[in-house]
Amino acid sequence: MIANLDKPLKLDNVARIACFSSFHFHRVFRAIIGETLSQFVKRLRLERALHILSFEPDRSFTDVAIACGFASSSDFSRSFKQRYGVPPSAFDVDTFRVLRRVEWQEAVEDPTTRHRLDRLPIGQNPDGFVVAIRKLPPRRIAYIRVLDPYRPDVVANAAERLITWATERGLEDGQWLGYMWDDPEIVAHNNCRYDVGVEAELAQPDGEVGVLEFPSMQVAQVELRGPIDLEVRALDWLYKTWLPNSGYVPADLPGFEAWIGLPFAHGTDYFELFAQIPVEPR
Repeated sequence: MIANLDKPLKLDNVARIACFSSFHFHRVFRAIIGETLSQFVKRLRLERALHILSFEPDRSFTDVAIACGFASSSDFSRSFKQRYGVPPSAFDVDTFRVLRRVEWQEAVEDPTTRHRLDRLPIGQNPDGFVVAIRKLPPRRIAYIRVLDPYRPDVVANAAERLITWATERGLEDGQWLGYMWDDPEIVAHNNCRYDVGVEAELAQPDGEVGVLEFPSMQVAQVELRGPIDLEVRALDWLYKTWLPNSGYVPADLPGFEAWIGLPFAHGTDYFELFAQIPVEPR
């Protein structure tokens, strides 16, 4: 469903795919997500539009509207104004992202660690990050999804459960991944969705463990070995400094943490992984 926001998404069709009646699916979906399906889809479409406008400011509103599943530019403008108070032509994306960044930092319970999410100024690369462009094949992923992933230990606990699940099935040697579906500078932190996953060709859905397939993709990759603030700086540099001058734009896919070994193998203060952002030619 998330991968098809540019297409019509009707409750009856989604419920049928999930093997529920429309009535039961509506109740279950709202209980889990806190929004109706239509509210959820409209919010994601608008947040995708903000993401596009952040990195492709010259793109026409008509093009953005169609790419995000709105019937027309006027439909997009009307929905945008209902949510954000002004039409997209009058919206200050940069200021909005700054304010969301502050909210993101305030979501960190320990105030002494909030500085780890400070923005890296555009143009700076104090860590000497170097990008490698990689082509990745299609992949089948077994995953556990975490809502509001900035709560203490919630991601690490999900990773521990998935490692146990994978080890019991002999799947622990696959590539381990973490990936965020939402940009925390656009999406409120409590609405962000993060998956802990492992590549597993033969995996099947099992309880809280879901399965999805990613298509082949091209990623810009940076190798990281250090604390969380190193990763935050790497992502800031990739999106704000490297990307605008690269000839690429973000692809409509989540950014990945490709762990070197098991996730959280060194605890929660030191990480070894590749930060990967899917890209496509501008």
